[in-house]
Amino acid sequence: MSERPRVVLGVGGGIAAYKACEVLRRLTESGHDVRVVPTAAALNFVGAATFEALSGHPVHTGVFTEVPEVQHVRVGKEADLVLVVPATADLLARAAHGLADDLLTNTLLTARCPVAFFPAMHTEMWEHPATRDNVALLRSRGVVVAEPASGRLTGVDTGKGRLPDPAEIADLARLLLARPDALPRDLHGLRVVVSAGGTREPLDPVRYLGNRSSGKQGYALARVAAQRGAEVVLVAAHTAALPEPAGVDLRHVSTALEMRDAVLEAAQAADVVVMAAAVADFRPAARAEHKIKKSEDRPDPEISLVRNPDILAELVENRKPDQVIVGFAAETGDEQGSVLDHARAKLRRKGCDLLVVNAVGDGRAFEVEDNAGWLLAADGTERAIPLGSKAQLAATLWDAVSEYGKR
Repeated sequence: MSERPRVVLGVGGGIAAYKACEVLRRLTESGHDVRVVPTAAALNFVGAATFEALSGHPVHTGVFTEVPEVQHVRVGKEADLVLVVPATADLLARAAHGLADDLLTNTLLTARCPVAFFPAMHTEMWEHPATRDNVALLRSRGVVVAEPASGRLTGVDTGKGRLPDPAEIADLARLLLARPDALPRDLHGLRVVVSAGGTREPLDPVRYLGNRSSGKQGYALARVAAQRGAEVVLVAAHTAALPEPAGVDLRHVSTALEMRDAVLEAAQAADVVVMAAAVADFRPAARAEHKIKKSEDRPDPEISLVRNPDILAELVENRKPDQVIVGFAAETGDEQGSVLDHARAKLRRKGCDLLVVNAVGDGRAFEVEDNAGWLLAADGTERAIPLGSKAQLAATLWDAVSEYGKR
């Protein structure tokens, strides 16, 4: 791979083509060399000048430009990744059957790098047997065809078929560049529950006890699991205004008690449960009905705390046969032991199958884009997880879950 990864951004002729501009901006700003190859229909939605200004490359749709350079072959052969955003039903059909009547479809035939389609179309088109067969055919060849999101479509329609958020597409693109094998369909048929974010325990109508969790790691886990074929329920406490992952059933909660109820309910039908949320260990014994005032003539208030339920321990105690349970531990070393010492003790105490351990503090784990740590298993095996994006850590964990289920 070149120093600046070379990405071909194919753009299909659908109304969501305008969102390709945001994907392009995110990739170029993170150091990628992006060339846009639209279909002729896509230029009815976004003009070539816009793509050229954002990418710094000329834009062509046909094979009869730059003929001496054989660009209809060169563009695909030189790419490190090909994305198609949006992928219309027509474009999926042409790609599945090897048609090559413009520069983009020629590029798809000549590319020997990872190729990922991000569909966008009306629900009826996405669910049509012809589209489903084309998607299955492409996936059987190792091509990534992402699950679309659900939501508002064109006109008054809503449903499945909405293009995933551009931030999610850019994140998955970076994942595929780092790990071309990161999105197999190995979780197809599995029902997965993931918790994310930090709970908030009210002190009064204004204040709360909370933590620094952004929810980014839990969202990455849910996003990658959905794109690997799982049926995902994401139970999310407070997060940093993250876009909803495509293909995921998102359920919002606020407090630790709400998190407990939602996770235990969803876990009843789950094959895998991943507790990535930062759940408060304690909550105020009583919530003040009015804002607690600071006053010179009053003593400082004393706040009594009570222990919150241990959700991970309850999951283990109530687990179904063959259910895989994964915990997360944010640890710091102290005079009693190292990060790994504390993590090993927690794994024994909790009784879960896998435990992801993050060393926290000094800009690590919380409120950052990257993550690292260790993956501990109940059978005593341990492996280090090198620093990488949170999507990369998610892919590593799902690899382990997939292998664990085969034992």
